[in-house]
Amino acid sequence: MTHYFLIVDLEATCCDQGSIPRHQMEIIEIGAVMLNRKTWEIDSEFQQFIQPVRNVQLTGFCTELTSISQQDVANAPQFAEAISKFKAWIDSFPNHIFCSWGNYDKSQFLQDCDFHKVPYPFGSEHINIKKEFSEYLGVSKGFGMAKALNHLGIELKGTHHRGIDDARNIAAIYRHMKTKKPS
Repeated sequence: MTHYFLIVDLEATCCDQGSIPRHQMEIIEIGAVMLNRKTWEIDSEFQQFIQPVRNVQLTGFCTELTSISQQDVANAPQFAEAISKFKAWIDSFPNHIFCSWGNYDKSQFLQDCDFHKVPYPFGSEHINIKKEFSEYLGVSKGFGMAKALNHLGIELKGTHHRGIDDARNIAAIYRHMKTKKPS
């Protein structure tokens, strides 16, 4: 039986002026990969835009940061439907552990699931790869994902702050951590 690390990266509504409080941010993209724990290859990917309901209009800052357009989210399903699709994909890989870069993604899922009255799609286990990366290097400071890639000499692929691309890049970091000794 194959076991996986389910690596998830979210993008959410945001602004640079403080007009969207943290507790009102909404997920607008789920990017996820199933990293095979034996081969260290990505066996499957999931990407879904989500239509926000509280902050319907994306800010210019959000679009510039994530490259996600208003049209991407306007034509997307709302949270409950998107989570249903995500959960169906997750359930096709029964032996997985939810992982993300830091605790933000877990917190955002909990917040959005609560707001939309949708069950949280993961078990209780969560791996904070950002924290494990600091432990791997033996340092106390936290690294952003792009800096971690750079530190390891791995090229950032795709668009930074796009969920699916960041999930793939985090998988590359985790593969490196699990298959190579720190230098």
